[in-house]
Amino acid sequence: MTSSDPPTDDRALWTAAARGDRDAFGALFDRHARAVYNHCFRLAGNWVVAEDATAATFLSAWRHRHDTTLTRDPALPWLLTVAANTVRTEHRSLRRQAAVRDRAGPAPSVPDHADDVVDRLDDERRMRWLLEAAQSLPRAEREVLALCVWSGVSYADAAAVLGIGESSVRSRISRARAYLSAALAEAAARAAGSDRSVRRTQP
Repeated sequence: MTSSDPPTDDRALWTAAARGDRDAFGALFDRHARAVYNHCFRLAGNWVVAEDATAATFLSAWRHRHDTTLTRDPALPWLLTVAANTVRTEHRSLRRQAAVRDRAGPAPSVPDHADDVVDRLDDERRMRWLLEAAQSLPRAEREVLALCVWSGVSYADAAAVLGIGESSVRSRISRARAYLSAALAEAAARAAGSDRSVRRTQP
């Protein structure tokens, strides 16, 4: 790499962005936007919220580039932590908006003409079920589950971002996986029992 080549590692890109280099920040966005978007969807269970939260995550990162120092490379674990906080903020905002709409009465429906709307709705239903099951977990376990299992962040990087030991990350993930596995088995058993009941009542 020559002195005129742009930096390639995240810490160098972040340092350049902190000096006002928009191209360096754009490179970080291009590198991690898809992962942040997927992480937001896994947390929100809604594509629209995920899109808004992804934009808000990178806007927040840009605004805080001067007072944030990356201690590790890559930047993704830190961005995913920002994204998780952003999704929580988006949820609070959506709840307030829903309360206002409820008071104002029903709004006219607007058709969604996207070609993949059915697939998106199916994904949202599956993700919503998983999120509902995960809501029973302590917040600390939900955080490591989202970072390491859903978004592929290493245990070491997650530990550094969350300020805990790697062994704590491992134990939290183990507990979360055990709980969700049991919840999935219970849900499958209920669904099977319901299906048998429907078949028995059919003529």
